[in-house]
Amino acid sequence: MSAYINGNLAIEQKPVKKPKQKPPQEKKKIVVKRKSIPVQEKLLYLFTVIVCVMVAGVIIWRYAQIYELNTRMQKIESQIKVLQLENNKLKLEITKYQDPKRLLDQAKAMGLVPNEELNQITKTVPNNDPLAMKKE
Repeated sequence: MSAYINGNLAIEQKPVKKPKQKPPQEKKKIVVKRKSIPVQEKLLYLFTVIVCVMVAGVIIWRYAQIYELNTRMQKIESQIKVLQLENNKLKLEITKYQDPKRLLDQAKAMGLVPNEELNQITKTVPNNDPLAMKKE
């Protein structure tokens, strides 16, 4: 192929010499044995992992409590709003029932007449007022 690249097909190709392969030799593997971790160090690591897991558990538990309290608070606030609306409606109803004109109309419908029309004088004396008893 090199002849073709050079442009002359008449050139004889030189054989490519391959390097001689060496016979396979046995390789010695050096095995390095590591010392195992001492028992005290293993216990220290285990204790550290246990402490980390406990701290994470406490943190997660506290966040769960905070979440639960927030949901309770939201429910109570919504109940407060509902009760405030109901309270406002009841206050309006109270003012409507305490209207003097309405009370007069209702009394007349029941057959009651005001004191002024009967020319009656009424006097009310509380039982426990000592000054009122002396005046009589």
